[in-house]
Amino acid sequence: MLRGAIILCFGFFFLSLSSEVKAQLLLREILKRMDEHHKALTSLQANVLMEKYNSQLDEVDVTEGVVKYLPKTPKRAMYVRLDWTKPVVEHISVIGNTYTLYRPRLNQVYVGKTDEAKNNAKVGNALAFMSMSKEELRANYTVNYLGKERLKDGVETWHLELIPKKASSYKAAYLWVDVDGMPRQAKVVETNGDTTTVLLYNIQKNVTLKGSDFEIRYPKDAKLIRG
Repeated sequence: MLRGAIILCFGFFFLSLSSEVKAQLLLREILKRMDEHHKALTSLQANVLMEKYNSQLDEVDVTEGVVKYLPKTPKRAMYVRLDWTKPVVEHISVIGNTYTLYRPRLNQVYVGKTDEAKNNAKVGNALAFMSMSKEELRANYTVNYLGKERLKDGVETWHLELIPKKASSYKAAYLWVDVDGMPRQAKVVETNGDTTTVLLYNIQKNVTLKGSDFEIRYPKDAKLIRG
């Protein structure tokens, strides 16, 4: 009986080891596909759905719009242009870690750093993960595979958890990656429990976009607010 118990224990050990090895191999394959997709992507345009959760108020704000995106390269920062259409019209440009937010209804313009943003410019933090190479992800985050998951638009994805290796304004991030290595959804969990989740759909890849497409134009009499 003792011998049988020992054999059974070793059997469970090797089964769990095999499962862990499979997970690591799958994670390696996911990161490989993400890296290949990252290198092949020159531009992107898509519909975007953003959900912002306020942990203090226990409320979720949902915003819809269109995003234009140029990934970061060795010679260029990441470019993002967001034109929100629901529930209110807003225009945001994020270049690197600097943002400009124009609110036509209030005739106000916000400018500042995305890390310090207290408004819809936080979407830049979530989209930044879609511009990272495999080397950047490995160097800056502990990456864990959480399983398969279907998104709201029906796309099957792999769910990844990213834990920062250094002190950061957020404690964790999550990516949902499709079979082509395209991050379809990103979620950032801040240290205070607030979250920003961005879902991309109706995606058009490698379309023609110019630097001028990311410029926010607003009236000269708009009130400028920094920070």
